Amino acid sequence: MTDRSDLLEATLESAPEGIGLLGAEGLVAFWNPSATAISGFTSMELLGRPFPEQLEQLLQFNAQSSNQVLGQVERLDRGSLTSLRHKSGHDVPVMARITVLRDGFGGRIGTAIVFHPTDSLDALPRGEAGDDRNLQASQSELEERLQRVFEDFEQGGPAFGILWITVDQAQEMRKTHGEGACEAMLAKVERSLANGLRPGEEMGRWGRGEFLIVSHERTADMLACHAKTLAGLARTADFRWWGDRVSLTVSIGAAQAEQGTTLINLLERAKNAMFNSIRAGGNQTSSGPGGQECSPL
Repeated sequence: MTDRSDLLEATLESAPEGIGLLGAEGLVAFWNPSATAISGFTSMELLGRPFPEQLEQLLQFNAQSSNQVLGQVERLDRGSLTSLRHKSGHDVPVMARITVLRDGFGGRIGTAIVFHPTDSLDALPRGEAGDDRNLQASQSELEERLQRVFEDFEQGGPAFGILWITVDQAQEMRKTHGEGACEAMLAKVERSLANGLRPGEEMGRWGRGEFLIVSHERTADMLACHAKTLAGLARTADFRWWGDRVSLTVSIGAAQAEQGTTLINLLERAKNAMFNSIRAGGNQTSSGPGGQECSPL
């Protein structure tokens, strides 16, 4: 039978909101992947240490305690608009709430912090979070690049689009062969995709099994054709692990920037198109408002 503590930890780990738990002494006892994605701070950096100064705004709520029944959870704040300082240095507006945790005798044993980004350019949709520092660095660098390219586009600069790419075999490889095998496979895919990049394009990791390409194709149709070419390149990557050959495929979502939209909306369109490709069975590309799917060349 599965232990209750294992179920609870799995639930907190998979929550879409950032969740942090502080012990009675104020040291970080838990920090889930969503909290890492929002703040840039990994659990390895925080566990067993005082709450970092950049995140202290999450705790700055003026709330009054009330008399508690033994064993009851005391809600200090139902949700307040505040901000945190991302590890890379920029401010991220968030909605946050905190809860005092008490044992069965009413003694305070810690604090729970739950937070999620507000709808702003500082809270761009990203792929699946992880504790890997290289992944966090890639996401931060790409986010800064996206901001610059989008601002340039809004001021009359060149057209651009987004390709959101997920490796179809990543989750199964990680589950059956471990993180090292999965990372080796992703590196192989990344090298194959890099061979098909146009001049001036930028690619990086955007999630544990995902890549993002900032492309300067002039039209949505050209971007869609580019996605098909890249999907074909990924299929030709020859990856072997302990003698077993693994067939590689990717699912790609394409979205072309349009005047009057937001960067968040552009990324959401690319992400939704990518999920359309996955739902179509993988090894697909999808683009456009209607999410039209097509098999790679």
